[in-house]
Amino acid sequence: MKIRSFNRWHKSFAGRTLRRLFGEEKGAVMMEYVIVAVLIAAACVVAVAMFGKTIVGMFDVAAKGATGDHSGAKTSLDQTQQTQSQDASKASEFHDSMHK
Repeated sequence: MKIRSFNRWHKSFAGRTLRRLFGEEKGAVMMEYVIVAVLIAAACVVAVAMFGKTIVGMFDVAAKGATGDHSGAKTSLDQTQQTQSQDASKASEFHDSMHK
């Protein structure tokens, strides 16, 4: 008999409100998964933004080298390396400006 009355109180509006006030953690695990998913998505976006040009350039070099266009591959490689150095200098300038 006591168990039935406890279950009834537990399901009532007052019981639900008290459980929320005193820290029911029923939805906390789902929120943690959402936060982890958002952080992983942000890391992917940053990785693509940082390395996107370089990866495309390297695939271009590999494709030209595989087809026998060695002079075109060398030109693409030089251009990719120049882009990498320019991006590295921009990142260094940004880093230095943020840490002054």
